[in-house]
Amino acid sequence: MKSAIPCFMALSGCILLVGACTQSGQQTDTAEIYTLKNSSGMEVGVTNFGGRITSILVPDRNGDMQDVVLGFDTVANYYPENCDNNFGAAIGRYGNRIDKGRMVIDGDTIQLPQNNFGHCLHGGPTGWHYQLFTVDAVTDSSIVLSLDSPDGDNGFPGNVHATVSYTLRPDNSLAIAYSANTDKKTVINMTNHSYFNLSGKPETPITDHILYINADGYTPIDSTFMTYGVISPVAGTPMDFTTPHAIGDSIAADFEQLHNGDGYDHNYVLNTTDISQTAARLTSPESGITLEVYTDEPGIQVYSGNFLDGTVTGKGGIVYNKRTAICLETQHYPNTPNTPQWPPVILEPGQTYKSNTIWKFSVAE
Repeated sequence: MKSAIPCFMALSGCILLVGACTQSGQQTDTAEIYTLKNSSGMEVGVTNFGGRITSILVPDRNGDMQDVVLGFDTVANYYPENCDNNFGAAIGRYGNRIDKGRMVIDGDTIQLPQNNFGHCLHGGPTGWHYQLFTVDAVTDSSIVLSLDSPDGDNGFPGNVHATVSYTLRPDNSLAIAYSANTDKKTVINMTNHSYFNLSGKPETPITDHILYINADGYTPIDSTFMTYGVISPVAGTPMDFTTPHAIGDSIAADFEQLHNGDGYDHNYVLNTTDISQTAARLTSPESGITLEVYTDEPGIQVYSGNFLDGTVTGKGGIVYNKRTAICLETQHYPNTPNTPQWPPVILEPGQTYKSNTIWKFSVAE
């Protein structure tokens, strides 16, 4: 495989590159797309801009290849000056929200940017999803990206060296591994923000998708999408996906009043951190494509594309409307730096942050 592929063919056409090819491990001022392939014919597009997944092509029940993630036809469309977006991105330093952008480390109050309803979201306005990663290694089926985040990056302390690797396996699973080191006490909570529509038709809603979540609890939110710092049972509420059912079944007229948010944008407290156990499962009845999520993280953010509003035009000129995708973001819980009773996100010098997630694709019987 070449270190950069000049054109990636997807169902929507040709994805163009910005800039010339680079060698692995060389810092570059250009963004490129790399194509991962396995022996089963699955393909995954990855760009070093924001460590983003740009496409995932998997077979449906008829054997036809479907692109099951939202995104753009050109790398330039991911740039913040063209669209404020996090499609497919490697999120850091801190995925999800930190209350009012404030946290305390060793008695020092740290003020972070407030870029979402008064809170710090996804590492701030210039988080890692808007930064250029270095390509450390690339093969036919894997890529390792790294980023050096300086002390004070969006207000976060410590010089941090972070990596994210994507490995496409023969069984049509994509393994995502994150790691990070720091020279000063800080917080780390990395995730991937891919928007899934398993029908392969992103112009259609995902409300018919069948969802299972291996979680008996979730963290309720207020009207600014900030957690209250408590864990509530899902049983008897629209938050309950312990029995698989269609996503749209539970978004009733009173959903916003009862649970805040016009649809799902909630952290689920997983019943297991064993990566061999299923954390979530999503199936499109139309295509038969199924995604199983495995992780060693304690939580998963379920976001039903509530803020997609028809103002973004994606691959093939398709307009992304409300609830035409769902995100399943494996993570530590939101606002954990201010919620000490929850699994910690502190990273000390000499320690290594590690997080692993597997997405396995198949076709439902």
